[in-house]
Amino acid sequence: MNKKIAVIKGDGIGPEIVTEAMKVLDKVAAKFGHTFEYDQLLLGGCSIDAYGEPLTDETIARCKASDAVLMGSIGGDTNTSPWYKLPANLRPEAGLLKIRKELGLFANLRPCLLYPQLSGACPLKEEISAKGFDMLIMRELTGGLYFGARKTEEVDGVMTAVDTLSYNENEIRRIAIKAFEVAMKRRKKVTSVDKANVLDSSRLWRKVVNEVSKDYPEVTLEHMLVDNSAMQLVRDPAQFDVMVTENMFGDILSDEASMITGSIGMLPSASMNETKLGLYEPSGGSAPDIAGQNKANPIATILSAAMMLRYSFDMTEEADAVEAAVEKALDDGLRTGDIMAEGCVKLSCSEMGTAIADRI
Repeated sequence: MNKKIAVIKGDGIGPEIVTEAMKVLDKVAAKFGHTFEYDQLLLGGCSIDAYGEPLTDETIARCKASDAVLMGSIGGDTNTSPWYKLPANLRPEAGLLKIRKELGLFANLRPCLLYPQLSGACPLKEEISAKGFDMLIMRELTGGLYFGARKTEEVDGVMTAVDTLSYNENEIRRIAIKAFEVAMKRRKKVTSVDKANVLDSSRLWRKVVNEVSKDYPEVTLEHMLVDNSAMQLVRDPAQFDVMVTENMFGDILSDEASMITGSIGMLPSASMNETKLGLYEPSGGSAPDIAGQNKANPIATILSAAMMLRYSFDMTEEADAVEAAVEKALDDGLRTGDIMAEGCVKLSCSEMGTAIADRI
């Protein structure tokens, strides 16, 4: 099978970790008789340097012409990078928001799994981590505060900034349907996270989610306020199966969930639209402090590539093989610096990519 993959290596550690994911994909192609054609594109800071803008129309068009998009990390050091002296619409993250909108990527899926081999890296108490957890956070990705109207202006002599949080029922319904469909394939529980005690947008969110739940009687639905959710994630993460929430809440909660797995370098993500086209990227940032040092953990990006195989290409066996290779590498005591433990073997980014590819 021949598939065209738009590859955006991005900024910071992005080129390093995406290179290792491509190494693994090449091994999958060789073993299972596929051909993966890579179309390498720029987005974020590297695009600003090359073209003066974080995302060009040509990049958007070439992504749309691909079967899937594999992306690294976007952005740089907000304190020192010249990119962050530019207007907001020309900064790296503006390109990230734009590509989500242009490709209609409304559903972000972040699996948060505590591998038994890494239970010691979990910062929670042993009696909590010993139970393990396996959840999926589904974040609405193209609405809410990040895409609402915004302005900064002087009002009565005082500089005032306004960001608008807006959702309509159709945006809520489509992400809720995705959440219930995924839950049907897992443990059949959905936790909908909102702030319905304060926000009108959350009250509408809760109303629509309740309506959708009627079509999935096998799935248990619970509602949870976002502040309580943040506490419950560190008190008892095993209680969650599928968590669905709006854009900003999901951004914050998914990063919190990633850290209790031991390292954000372990967490993949998929951003999906209503077709098979998806954008696959690690959950972590560009880590400019270690960029170019071959220290980064490529596992999140490799697992993102596995999600691409599963969700966009329907290559279930191949995705299973990649995930099993990651497990085998961890079983063999192989670690990058962020997940290093006593008695294990510390590998560089490229060495870990090779070790996983060799185990497919």
